Amino acid sequence: MNQSDLLTNGIANMALTIPPQVQEKLLAYLSLLTKWNKVYNLTAVRDPLEMVTLHLLDSLSVMPHINTKNILDVGSGGGLPGIVLAICKPELQVTTVDTVQKKVIFMRQVKGELGLNNLTPMHTRVESFQPNEPFEMVISRAFSEIALFIQLTKHLIAKNGRWLAMKGAIPTAELAILSMQPSQVMPLHVAGLDAERHLIIFQNNVNEIGIYKE
Repeated sequence: MNQSDLLTNGIANMALTIPPQVQEKLLAYLSLLTKWNKVYNLTAVRDPLEMVTLHLLDSLSVMPHINTKNILDVGSGGGLPGIVLAICKPELQVTTVDTVQKKVIFMRQVKGELGLNNLTPMHTRVESFQPNEPFEMVISRAFSEIALFIQLTKHLIAKNGRWLAMKGAIPTAELAILSMQPSQVMPLHVAGLDAERHLIIFQNNVNEIGIYKE
């Protein structure tokens, strides 16, 4: 099976609706990632079919939960899930942040080559980032432990905004040290992936003072 068939079948299996021209753009992004990876080492995943499952389909699994006008992807690396969301949702303003310059240069290259006017890659530390307006959603995929993720980004999120942490198995130990509790913990279905994936969602309740339990 080639990358195109695997992507099409996976999208159907996950009950997503993504037009053929958008799927082509996703594969064009993957092609750029493969090309740049040879020099810049952007991802440890090198098998072309594994990249479809572990990068594209994994990122697409959160699509049904993205219902906002803007989103910040923290520790985006090669653009996951930020670039995938920007490709699939042109009406969504996506900002990606990473501290590694070569990764941000790559994301800017993708923006130019694929014409992603709704994508803004930023080279900065997230705790130093000062955007013009707060974000309604802040997402991370394997960025850090949840407590640190929330602590570093609490100045970036809008009142009643949501944090979305993409995780493998439910991170019981990470959740145990938090004073705030998730509003939702839901399994994510990634076609072809024989491993647990979960989305942990927190609401920015302005009455919450601390992040860690006393």
